[in-house]
Amino acid sequence: MSHPRTYDDTDPFLAEVRRLALALPETAEVEAWGRPTFRAGKKMFAMFVHQEPHGHGLVFKPEPGEKPALLDDERFYDPPYTGPAGWVGLDFTVGTVDWAEVAELLEGSYRQVALKRMLAKLEDR
Repeated sequence: MSHPRTYDDTDPFLAEVRRLALALPETAEVEAWGRPTFRAGKKMFAMFVHQEPHGHGLVFKPEPGEKPALLDDERFYDPPYTGPAGWVGLDFTVGTVDWAEVAELLEGSYRQVALKRMLAKLEDR
């Protein structure tokens, strides 16, 4: 079953997420469920979303133990479907986006799924 595309390639939020996610070693963008997802090899580490009640945002897997603290911040939420598996959503329309923070969150999520050789490349940068 194919899903309708839920994003616009010209979205400036998506452009910045792409820039940050695809800068990590051996990453690729794959459309899934009508959304851009970012993968380290075959494993997903982030997904760009645009859906109600949240606006543009990012769904990612926080580093172990970080989810409760993130959810105390109004910018973060427990996303449907992936939330029970430990993932968190960041709503870009609440407050100002701190792209350095987004880069850190993406890297933390990437580190959880990347292969050792990918992590070695990350460390060598």
